[in-house]
Amino acid sequence: MLSPHEVAALILIKNAPDQTELERADIDALLEQELVSLEQLESGRHRPCVTARGGALLNAIARIW
Repeated sequence: MLSPHEVAALILIKNAPDQTELERADIDALLEQELVSLEQLESGRHRPCVTARGGALLNAIARIW
């Protein structure tokens, strides 16, 4: 189960993937549950992106809100 903070992080990653203010613990939890993956940019930096599984979870959340 995700904490409200992790759900908020997932939403931020979907809507603003270049957001750098995310806590590493939240990203690690989302990576562990395969809700996000890390995309390597040409600059060598990594950017989190929502996976298909993460997108499905966000869609399910949107249906109940």
